[in-house]
Amino acid sequence: MKKIAYIALPLIVLFGVLVLLRTPDTDPVAMAEKYTNAESQFADNGAGLRVHYRDQGNPDGIPIVLIHGTSASLHNWEPLVALLGDEYRIITYSQPGHGLTGPHPEDNYQFSGMADAIDLLVETLDLDQFVLGGNSMGGWVSWRYAVANPDKVSALILLDASGMPLRDGEENPPLNIGFRLLGTPIGRFLMQQYTPRALVERSALESVSVKSIITDEMVDRYWELLRLPGNRKAAALRARADREIHFAEEIRKLTIPTLIIWGAEDQLIYASAVKSFSERLPHAEAVIYPGIGHLPMEEAPEQTAQDIDKFLETHFPAGE
Repeated sequence: MKKIAYIALPLIVLFGVLVLLRTPDTDPVAMAEKYTNAESQFADNGAGLRVHYRDQGNPDGIPIVLIHGTSASLHNWEPLVALLGDEYRIITYSQPGHGLTGPHPEDNYQFSGMADAIDLLVETLDLDQFVLGGNSMGGWVSWRYAVANPDKVSALILLDASGMPLRDGEENPPLNIGFRLLGTPIGRFLMQQYTPRALVERSALESVSVKSIITDEMVDRYWELLRLPGNRKAAALRARADREIHFAEEIRKLTIPTLIIWGAEDQLIYASAVKSFSERLPHAEAVIYPGIGHLPMEEAPEQTAQDIDKFLETHFPAGE
């Protein structure tokens, strides 16, 4: 009996400690109050998908739909909204499983599930044609959507976009600690239960080269929105979703103008992917920023806005 007690007591203590250390979900009402503003709106498809979006800038300008990357939200585009909003209509939204949008009602984080959000916005805002841009995973969603809907997308803007295979001889990039944990079953389980703020901060710092952009406010936003009910489960499911790498060849079908922007020091997706995209996109032009990591729209917002403006003025003069 004593032996059983000796074994059981430490296990009970360990279980209690694990329960106490568990990182709780955040309150959706409190998060909505904190992370919406006067421009925030929600599109609802009536079947459980409710997308947080902002339609900002010049209402008569060329519409640009911008899609954020993994674990981010529409807030990542605010620097570009401030710089380009006088000229262009800029529509940003949080993807399923992210931000205030929350989980996909069918837990679908394949391309089809992510495209549901774009389709909902296109219908809600009555968009006939638009420029589509995205960063990282959002870049993958962007070019996949353009391939599937060539009649809707008039131009592409890809910022450190995913979806291209590694080039011959390349090894996998080092990634950040968040991606490394999500790459293992035990890591996916733990991150759904234990998500310390320090982990989120370290992941953010490992994603960029301009460390000064990682403020306490930004880390709090990432940390709190990641813990919105359902978003951590979505992150684990998304990590196992099939990115259908064979579609990298389908991008050759695109004949629309494409701007590729990349951070030379990106450690999540190597800048060599610029060559992979350029080889497949006959009408692409590319710029690579020295000293910049995975988030050029936040690490170098002025240069990014300038290059986007120049690209659009070239291909759509006088707002055509």
